[in-house]
Amino acid sequence: MKTNSPLQLLGNISPDEFMNEYWQKKPLLVRGAIQAQALSSLPSRSDLFELARREDVPSRLIELKKSKWQLAHGPFGADATKLPALKMPDWTLLVQGVDLLDAATHELLKQFRFVPDARLDDAMFSFATAGGGVGPHFDSYDVFLLQTSGSRRWRIGAQKNLDLVDGAPLKILADFKPTKEYVLEAGDMLYLPPRYAHDGVGLAGDDCITCSIGFRAPKKVELARELMDRLQEDLNDRMDETLLYTDKNQTATETPALIPDALHAFAHEALQAALGNKLDLQIHLGEYLTEPKPEVWFEANEKKVSWSKIKIIQLDAATRMMFDDKHIFINGESFAASGADAKLMRKLANERELLAADIAKASEGASELLTEWIAAGWCHA
Repeated sequence: MKTNSPLQLLGNISPDEFMNEYWQKKPLLVRGAIQAQALSSLPSRSDLFELARREDVPSRLIELKKSKWQLAHGPFGADATKLPALKMPDWTLLVQGVDLLDAATHELLKQFRFVPDARLDDAMFSFATAGGGVGPHFDSYDVFLLQTSGSRRWRIGAQKNLDLVDGAPLKILADFKPTKEYVLEAGDMLYLPPRYAHDGVGLAGDDCITCSIGFRAPKKVELARELMDRLQEDLNDRMDETLLYTDKNQTATETPALIPDALHAFAHEALQAALGNKLDLQIHLGEYLTEPKPEVWFEANEKKVSWSKIKIIQLDAATRMMFDDKHIFINGESFAASGADAKLMRKLANERELLAADIAKASEGASELLTEWIAAGWCHA
């Protein structure tokens, strides 16, 4: 993607301009971000209801009854909790991770890859009857709100008071004070930076469906804890368990309660060894960022790969693949890479496919890896 070219998706400004002027800074309203033809291929109400029946698809039902919020988790169907009647107002169905289940949604998500894949999370769809929504709230991450069907009224505000309603099953703002209001029709989109208060309510008429494109924003403490846990697993490989603190140069002391400087230094060295080097952290970070979500699974392919007949290799929609200057990361695994093979694998990660001309350049080692990934269902040929 050329980041200096105007995009209809962004209101005919370039990704460069959007990232410089709006990303994590201020909202952007785009009328007609997506054409009607593209919208028609995205999930309908019946599609979302069908997905909400599945146990492997996270879904939620949110209702507002007598001014009180109620939350129920799916699946929703004949043998589980039933959804309210369509004529009933004030309810909404949320279906998570639709980009992994629907090809058109997966293609839609690709349009947002001017943001690093390490930040891009998933696409959630919400269907709402008249008055339905999730209440005034804020997200801790960036979000694009794309109206795919019907109409929804959005009220937004950059308020500082983010106190929540006590006892509510959802994170509802206690004192929501909107400053702007928009009605989004099919094809319109609203971008909101993190912690920007908003409240979207379905309007009467055609099916109100909104696609929320969300982004990962790990907390510093959570990321540190995750990396420390991973470093802990190979701690014994990096450190000698028998290595003890020694102090043969310790002199007699008149202040026995004072912790020696040498012991401070020993503790610091131990911690540095536990943290590993920069390369260790790079590997663990890449593996963490590409690890599939718990509900994701891949269908193994037992067919033998005939390389002479392969015209294209494509990553599975659920495959997460990234790289740094020394490694390739895919679905929680890491591989050292350099030279022509690294260039090839980076192209696969960036473009999510390789054509026959690219495949022909793969070394024996790269071909073996691709064969393994095809067998695991991570790629398709």
